[in-house]
Amino acid sequence: MLAPIKNFFQTFMLLELFRGLRVTGYRLFTRKFTIQYPEEKAPISPRFRGLHALRRYPNGEERCIACKLCEAVCPALAITIESEERADGTRRTTRYDIDLFKCIYCGFCEEACPVDSIVETHIYEYHFERRGEQIMTKEKLLAIGDRYEAEIAAAKAADAPYR
Repeated sequence: MLAPIKNFFQTFMLLELFRGLRVTGYRLFTRKFTIQYPEEKAPISPRFRGLHALRRYPNGEERCIACKLCEAVCPALAITIESEERADGTRRTTRYDIDLFKCIYCGFCEEACPVDSIVETHIYEYHFERRGEQIMTKEKLLAIGDRYEAEIAAAKAADAPYR
């Protein structure tokens, strides 16, 4: 009986509004934290998910075995894979595309991959100038993986105890 009356007066007296204004007033007079972005970089979490990359084995062969688990688990349907069987009986991809406009960077593709082929790097500074550049082809993904393999391996090793 008393609770509805109490709620009415709290709403009528705008207590929630004043609580919010108290937080705003507190933050208004504290020292601000500013980063001069191009010169200074903010710290990035070890589990940050950025631009995708395809990895290779140390002998230079691509890791992807065309199991299509990443394509199946992708909630945004951003991954397209086509594969064929090679002469030695193994299956490899002929097409591996990721549409970055569709991708929601959830990391499911990375978790589903049984051979750690697809990974999400710490790269967050990229842009597109022309139509169609947002589609990362197999060649682009392998080039990113080759360029940042040391960083990717170090991030995987640092995160290994938590997986």
